[in-house]
Amino acid sequence: MATRKSGPLDAMVGARIRMLRVNRGISQTTLAERIGVTFQQVQKYERGANRVGASRLAQIASVLDVSVGEFFESSRPGPRSLNSPVHLLAEPGALRVLKAYARTPSPRVRSCIAKLVESIADRTSGTKATVARLNTVDLDERRKFPSRG
Repeated sequence: MATRKSGPLDAMVGARIRMLRVNRGISQTTLAERIGVTFQQVQKYERGANRVGASRLAQIASVLDVSVGEFFESSRPGPRSLNSPVHLLAEPGALRVLKAYARTPSPRVRSCIAKLVESIADRTSGTKATVARLNTVDLDERRKFPSRG
């Protein structure tokens, strides 16, 4: 009998489960209780460590109020990519950051937020970034979004 291993598609489905769960504001514990498993099992599903059976996937879809097909949309098995919105939004905290960004009404402040996050990422990835970069807003941007007072 062949052993069943999880693969890239299982990881993608798990990432979609996590993204949809976080978007709905449902904890791993709550999802686990509603589908009759432990929260550790939900963690394994979301990491792609364990495969999700068809009936369990249907239960998860019901709890998250989505169709089963939503777990497979834009599913191209392959390496995780920084260009994949599914994988990006599945990162812990990513959805919170995006929601806060979307609530920010000022285009100038949004630009500064993007520069701040990029600067932090550059600094933690080994690339030199300076605080001056954060304080500098291009002259074109200043002309487009003059301060209001």
